[in-house]
Amino acid sequence: MIFSRIIGKGAARPLLAAAALAGVFTMLPEQAHAEDFLTQGNANILWTLIAGILVMFMQAGFACVEAGFTRAKSAGNIIMKNFLDFGVGQITFFLFGFALMFGIDAGGGFIGGSGFALSNLGLDYDTLAGFDYTFWFFQSVFAATAATIVSGGIAERTKFSSYILISIVVTGLIYPISGHWAWGSLNGAESAGWLESMGFMDFAGSTVVHSCGGWLALAGAMVLGPRLGKYGPDGQANAIPGHNIPLGALGVFILWFGWFGFNAGSTTTADNTIGLIAMNTSLAAGAGVIGAMATSWIRYGKPDMSMTMNGALAGLVGITAGCYTVSPFGSIVIGLIAGLLVVLSIEFIDKVLKVDDPVGAVSVHGTCGAWGTIATGLFTVPGLNGGAGGLLYGGGIGQTITQIVGVAAVFVWAFGLGFIAFSIIKAIFGLRVSEQEEMAGLDIVEHGSESYAGFQIFRTE
Repeated sequence: MIFSRIIGKGAARPLLAAAALAGVFTMLPEQAHAEDFLTQGNANILWTLIAGILVMFMQAGFACVEAGFTRAKSAGNIIMKNFLDFGVGQITFFLFGFALMFGIDAGGGFIGGSGFALSNLGLDYDTLAGFDYTFWFFQSVFAATAATIVSGGIAERTKFSSYILISIVVTGLIYPISGHWAWGSLNGAESAGWLESMGFMDFAGSTVVHSCGGWLALAGAMVLGPRLGKYGPDGQANAIPGHNIPLGALGVFILWFGWFGFNAGSTTTADNTIGLIAMNTSLAAGAGVIGAMATSWIRYGKPDMSMTMNGALAGLVGITAGCYTVSPFGSIVIGLIAGLLVVLSIEFIDKVLKVDDPVGAVSVHGTCGAWGTIATGLFTVPGLNGGAGGLLYGGGIGQTITQIVGVAAVFVWAFGLGFIAFSIIKAIFGLRVSEQEEMAGLDIVEHGSESYAGFQIFRTE
């Protein structure tokens, strides 16, 4: 219809259309190549920008999951921390984190970028191209995601003022350094980190983003200690149910939706691989639902709602590393095992380690992120998008060992430095609210308002 309006009306249309097509097919090769290049470049910018926007919307998903899985009296505090992670986190990543993550390394690929300014990245505001802006935006929402994972693991008892410092440290230092190890060359081959140089594979961040955030959450929960009433005098773990499971379910669906940007957008190119990545991503999430639902059903006698929802997230986290190089069948296996693991991990951390993780952040992101990264070394299909072949496809054990090294390195870095950072903040500024404030709820004592004004909340502790 539009083409007809352009070329004319009536009997002249076929002749004019033929002339127009002839002009296209007689275009000089140089002209055609230039137009293809411009079209593909714009498509890459558009696809990566849309994917980044989808990842940004995941912040809403995290907020809903964390708020729904915790108590009503601190729901607003959870929302505030998610706003903080995206607001303060983006500014911090702009000023410091991006340079450390993608700068030219002065330490042989180990330490991080050599400076703290965009000019150190070879990016000058006078010469920035369209995709440079888009690439920064896409990476910034990943940094905010890593920080937000931490908030759920330390929910309901953390000082908001101290959490600001935590968010800054995560997005400005801890995440960018380990991110540089695995992804430094995304800004140029000379920026490659040491894990990347070893052949470490983590396409969209099972370890780089999710395990990093999960291990930080573990460190924070250990330094903080459990919520009041979580463990009895005999050490028995007491369940503290979330106040709004439907809100948590909405958050899981939002995260599932945004994950298509998280994984498929990591191509940063609008090419023919994004369909496979989206397919693998959704299949793994579905398998995670089944794995967690079945495991909880067997262990508890009924299919647990929160475990099943965490199973979907476990499958998504698990497939994030290998979504580009595994088959759809492999993604189902990875997601199914992730769903099983998340239930067992939540139980182990809660009942054996006695670490209070209100939303299961350590298990979903830390444990299942590690599993997904190692699974990439097992299930990578030879030749699929450059994959060398996993152990189960006859590729040998070398890649799996490299994956384990990467998982261990990020654990030592994120948990170790996170534990130190939390301990320093605790010693200098204080990390935890008082018992009276925790009992009253963080919405009132930290922010001066209620999330559910006009509703009477009955407390049992």
